[in-house]
Amino acid sequence: MGGGDVVLRRLVAGLAAIVLVAEAAVLVLVHIVLGRTTANQSMSIAGSDPDVMSKATYAMGAGMGAFLVLCAVLAAVAALGDRSPGRFGRVVLITAAVTHGLLGVLAVVLVGWAAFAATTLILCLLVLTLTLYAAPRDGAGDGEGGVQPPPPPPAAYGELKPTGP
Repeated sequence: MGGGDVVLRRLVAGLAAIVLVAEAAVLVLVHIVLGRTTANQSMSIAGSDPDVMSKATYAMGAGMGAFLVLCAVLAAVAALGDRSPGRFGRVVLITAAVTHGLLGVLAVVLVGWAAFAATTLILCLLVLTLTLYAAPRDGAGDGEGGVQPPPPPPAAYGELKPTGP
């Protein structure tokens, strides 16, 4: 692969990191507003304690923000080092991509097409980051993050196969 591929990989991973940090900030802010509104209005659902509901809203916002910041850090590390995320990083980014796909479907129904476009943009950046770093590169086949060489072709029907070294 040429130098343009390296630039593309780094650009996509860097953009994904920036967008994920912005999304984390927006979601934390939304949860702070929702938690304060719940506490100030003494709202409850089916007799639930409003204080517990507002604290749970704050905790959910903090958890989602932390997860998105973790995803952003993993994407930024991939961009800065031009290396594929490790197994843990890939699992976290795949989880974020699947979550954004499901949220995109719900966003169309509940919020509208603008929210769908935003979640789909983030989904595309995550999937591109994962696929661009999974593509074979010069010197691939080194184990972690690289692509292994293809296995030898199977023996033809009726041929003997070696059973030992």
